[in-house]
Amino acid sequence: MLKDGGFEAYLVGGCVRELLREKQPKDWDITTNATPEEIIKVFEHTHKTFYENDYGTVGVVIEEWQKKTENTISVTHETSDFQARETNLEINKEINHNMSHIVEITPYRLEAKYSDSRHPDKVIFSKNIEDDLKRRDFTMNAIAYEPNKGHIIDLYAGQKDIKDKVIRAVGNPEERFSEDALRIVRGVRLATELGFEIETETKEAISKTNQKLANISAERIRDEFVKIVMSDHPMFGIELSHELGILKYIIPELETGIGIEQNAAHAFHVWEHNLRTLQHGAKKNWTLKVRIAALLHDVAKPQTRRWSNEKNNWTFYGHDVVGARVAEKVMTRLKFPKKLSEDVVLLVRYHLFFSDTEKITHSAVRRIVRSVGNENIWDLMKVRACDRIGTGRPKENPYRLRKYEAMIEEVMRDPISVGALKIDGAKIMEMTGEKPGRRIGWVLHALLEEVIDDPKKNTDAYLAERTKILFALSDKELEMLGRAAKEKKEETEEAEVKEIRKRHWVE
Repeated sequence: MLKDGGFEAYLVGGCVRELLREKQPKDWDITTNATPEEIIKVFEHTHKTFYENDYGTVGVVIEEWQKKTENTISVTHETSDFQARETNLEINKEINHNMSHIVEITPYRLEAKYSDSRHPDKVIFSKNIEDDLKRRDFTMNAIAYEPNKGHIIDLYAGQKDIKDKVIRAVGNPEERFSEDALRIVRGVRLATELGFEIETETKEAISKTNQKLANISAERIRDEFVKIVMSDHPMFGIELSHELGILKYIIPELETGIGIEQNAAHAFHVWEHNLRTLQHGAKKNWTLKVRIAALLHDVAKPQTRRWSNEKNNWTFYGHDVVGARVAEKVMTRLKFPKKLSEDVVLLVRYHLFFSDTEKITHSAVRRIVRSVGNENIWDLMKVRACDRIGTGRPKENPYRLRKYEAMIEEVMRDPISVGALKIDGAKIMEMTGEKPGRRIGWVLHALLEEVIDDPKKNTDAYLAERTKILFALSDKELEMLGRAAKEKKEETEEAEVKEIRKRHWVE
């Protein structure tokens, strides 16, 4: 449509990079010689547009965006001006590929001074694609592609760097990072996601300019950090962040674990243990919630570490409680959504649950389920599995944890008891004038048997009517019905528990 309107139009940035890597782009960005007003005019009769920024970017809404990839994480383009709109979708992995999608169209822009290391002091539009490419961050993102003619413009050998798996700044790297300091974290994130190496001069410039990250908003840093955590190799990304001096601007609390020796149960120092715990979550393709909780689960060990002469070893009493407070501080500082923050804090707080199935009771398991909530209990088990692997133990899910999982299922299954009925003893006594006694219990068990066979009968009206009929029976007849129903309930429960334990390979 831009071409038909008489304008130039190129795909640019990350989508071109992914096409050259023979990967499916997650987003499509376009650059053109049209002004924002001209872009809007091209689409005014066919598409809804957004122009809510000072940088010339127009968002064009494409309805019913077709699913192109199985990856459900939205990765907004590096220079996205609409990133805030997609933040919560991205963090919660709730992208619906049939929803509306925004394609960003930006006029060619000239370089400008960045006084605050975040935004250009002013935006100057250009009529030349070359002006636009020279202001971009990395050579692999400074390639323009005209799909109608198959024409590629590559002024900085970006195709070669893609082939060689190298991340290199366009022009002077210190200038690029001084213009927008978020590019510092972005370089690490891209190296992590793509498995590329950061070129020496670019890497040195990151180390020299990393203090400029203090000028970048927590939200922008968080979004890059999320992409590192959700990559296949987050351990590498966090180690590289530490090496280049930028982790202190994201989660400095993690670095306190460097060189902190643990007790004999651990093969690694606290720092490496936390990173290996996160890496296992990535290996299993678990959620952001599980991965962040895994990364932070032992974050408070350095400040709680004490030497025990009695044990002749290090202790970390209370690191789960203190760790929950640290996790809350981290999640708040990085401005994560409230619900995600609360869940991560719960998982860190209760990751140290007692799991000796030879000693633990079902009531204790019920307490831990109640503490973290039904919606979080299985994520807690995943964090525990990550913790085991991060410790250096060979098995993610040994017999004890499998037995514990079976106990969780047992206490969480739908109750097969008179408590599930829409009628109770008090209601029966009110209806019948009967005093407390065995007849009340027999009636309840008889009603339960009917509801187990047909749950649709569990209504106030049906149970009230059946109660009247049952109370017309003699004690002997009612007792026989009640006892038979109770035995059936016990048989059903026993069969359910047996099936649960069989699923978890436990007795």
